[in-house]
Amino acid sequence: MVALRRPWRKVVIYAFLVVSFIAPLVLFFSVPAADNSPFHEKKNFLNISSGILNSFSPGRTSNAMQLNSMEQEVSEDPQLKGVIYKDDNLKNVQIKYNQNVTISGATNGNSSSRLSGNGDNQPYHVPNSAGGEVILHGILDKKQESSDKKTGVLTIRKSPSRPSTAKIWEMEDQLVMAKAYVHFSSSNTNFHLLRELKLRIKEIDRVLSRSNKDADLFTSDLQKMKNMEATLSKARKSHPECSAMASKLRAQLFNAEEQLRAQQNQASYLVRLTGRTFPRGFHCLSMRLTTEYFALHPDLRKLPNSHNFDNPDLYHYAIFSDNVLACLVVVKSTVNSSLEPEKIVFHVVTDSFNFPAMLMWFLLNPPGKATIQIQSLDDFVFLPTGFNSMFRQSAKADPRYASPLNHLRFYLPEVFPSLNKILLLDHDTVVQKDLRELWNLDMKGNVNGAVEMCKDNVTSQKLEMLVNVANPAFANSFDGKACLWAFGMNIFDLQEWRTRGLAATYHKWNEIGSKHLWNAGSLPLGQLLFYNHTMTLDRRWHVFGLGSDLRVGVTEIEKAAVIHYDGNMKPWLDTAITKYRGYWTRFLDYSNPYFRQCNIHG
Repeated sequence: MVALRRPWRKVVIYAFLVVSFIAPLVLFFSVPAADNSPFHEKKNFLNISSGILNSFSPGRTSNAMQLNSMEQEVSEDPQLKGVIYKDDNLKNVQIKYNQNVTISGATNGNSSSRLSGNGDNQPYHVPNSAGGEVILHGILDKKQESSDKKTGVLTIRKSPSRPSTAKIWEMEDQLVMAKAYVHFSSSNTNFHLLRELKLRIKEIDRVLSRSNKDADLFTSDLQKMKNMEATLSKARKSHPECSAMASKLRAQLFNAEEQLRAQQNQASYLVRLTGRTFPRGFHCLSMRLTTEYFALHPDLRKLPNSHNFDNPDLYHYAIFSDNVLACLVVVKSTVNSSLEPEKIVFHVVTDSFNFPAMLMWFLLNPPGKATIQIQSLDDFVFLPTGFNSMFRQSAKADPRYASPLNHLRFYLPEVFPSLNKILLLDHDTVVQKDLRELWNLDMKGNVNGAVEMCKDNVTSQKLEMLVNVANPAFANSFDGKACLWAFGMNIFDLQEWRTRGLAATYHKWNEIGSKHLWNAGSLPLGQLLFYNHTMTLDRRWHVFGLGSDLRVGVTEIEKAAVIHYDGNMKPWLDTAITKYRGYWTRFLDYSNPYFRQCNIHG
């Protein structure tokens, strides 16, 4: 009996040995899509080992171990995937990579099967039995997830983010360096190296011309970048005089900055000049009207209702302009918005060159029931000698302020000696509401009524922006933090102006300003002249910025009594802001014969 038991034991033992040998082979080859190559297993083992060793480096603990993924080459496939395999017992997780998928976290035990995330753009967490977790940065492919539930396969896609441009930037830096070496190469430079640099420059130029992000680069492009780096390394060795190279680069940088500054100044001047120029059709209109004026009999060149010019009981508007169409819009919009147009008197002052055209237009197109007077700047004998040219010499940098018509506003009491109040409108304004209320306004002893330019803390306009209040000439006289007020729609009490003797004050500050203490012409001069003499009007009376600011709201514009196209983008220019231009063009009748002859259209 004993003899029989011993062979049976041997058979059982041999059977267990066979099973223990065959079972691992069966399980090994039964895992789907597993990569069984010894080379791959060796690489995985080395990477896992290196991650574990790194986690034990100084400053780290075993609870913060990080599994570092192996660096891969860029795949030609734009779909970047990772695949997770899970066995039936849901104890182990195996990951196969087609592209980098970052994995971080503590893994001190077998991972659980639960995969959690806070959203499509959030990391997915794989908790494990030891309290740690593996964080998979990626997005679950929902279709793949639903289709592979039975096999336990999930696809991880790279999360969408801003396109990487690190390689592109590196190529651009290489290009700059290569061009610098070519530029500073002397005649005794290695000819072959110079030719190689030029070749590399052409190659990188072609790559950058068709690539905007790293994903656009091919493997051959990356090889060209490596070739460029090798060539630059040769160039560095051939230029050992670093100090001389640095001096040349500094000189080149200084020269480039000077050229840029000069170009910016010229561009700024041309932009300002554009704001003062007229389209060709405007010149055509002026010439045709001038021709008609001189063909007209002198007795027919007089405007009607001249007895209203000096009547202080009427509503008087002053417009100083050399632009016929601009004056037309101001006059027409004011008349259309007024409830008593028969009490309105317009005083248009222009230069001698545009006087015939201006007068002829309003002879042919009278402003309805309103009265209009056209005057020439040369007819005012009280102006200083050389008034027409004195400002052109001091404002060469900015043609907007070279016009004597801008400075005529400081002579309003002399221009209108019989009037008590007058409302000054710039020619780039449009009147949308009745303005009679301004003549009944109690100005509380102030000379000027205007809207302040300080809208908020971000766009506040302060006096120190125009005038250097720290200059001894202005010491203890002005507060640099005082808010600026806007020209364009101003009500002036001429009687109070005369009483306070502001004419002498104007000449004082004008003389100081001629010493180049400011560059903005009449703007700072007006701020100084009416400092502590200005009454703040409600903002509904005057909305400005339509020729410079894209942020002016439609609601604000439609509620305003007067809208102002201050800035360089005037409504009659092609550079006008399109969304604001309609408020101006609606007062023009493009079917007018003069408009058609001069090709003036909306």
